[in-house]
Amino acid sequence: MDAPRKHLPADERRAVTVEAVIGLAAEQNPSEITTAAIAGRMRLTQGALFRHFPNKDAIWQAVMEWVADRLLARIEHAARGAATPLAALEAMYMAHIDFVSEHPGVPRMLFGELQRAEDTAAKRMVQTMIRRYAERLGALVEDGKARGELDPQLDAAAAATLFIGSIQGLVMQALLAGDAARMRTDAPGAFAIFRRGIAAGARR
Repeated sequence: MDAPRKHLPADERRAVTVEAVIGLAAEQNPSEITTAAIAGRMRLTQGALFRHFPNKDAIWQAVMEWVADRLLARIEHAARGAATPLAALEAMYMAHIDFVSEHPGVPRMLFGELQRAEDTAAKRMVQTMIRRYAERLGALVEDGKARGELDPQLDAAAAATLFIGSIQGLVMQALLAGDAARMRTDAPGAFAIFRRGIAAGARR
């Protein structure tokens, strides 16, 4: 990182902190990231860091808020540009894959938060994001059913779960392989299988 910018506005400083954490999460186990490491990445003292965040949990909450806002905005933008519900689902799928490919530290942090036994603000943020995501997917599925594009007997909630789970599976395999680009390579084929399973006439 370049020389530290010591006089950034508070909002910009918080954004830079989030970027530092996501960058570190791409390189190591998120649970092992310390405030000293974050401050070091930003070329700040820990005291300067804590002027913007009261503790590490507050930093994690800010990161999860950033992820939720950016990811949901990305997939919503992708859906708005699609001509049909099924095209919107495909656009959202690929937009999600692109987002994770660009920020490989994000899934590491999401998985880490969901595995924590204790209830935290960051964990609740992740749970809320997934719920909102599933609700958006469910609405698209119902729209597709109403238009005759999707199987009329399709369970919208189950389809949303499978959609998100398929992406999570691709992400996990890419992380295990240490190859983030693999997600983009495998995503079209994975979505094609999902599409065949939900399209009208799929049960014939």
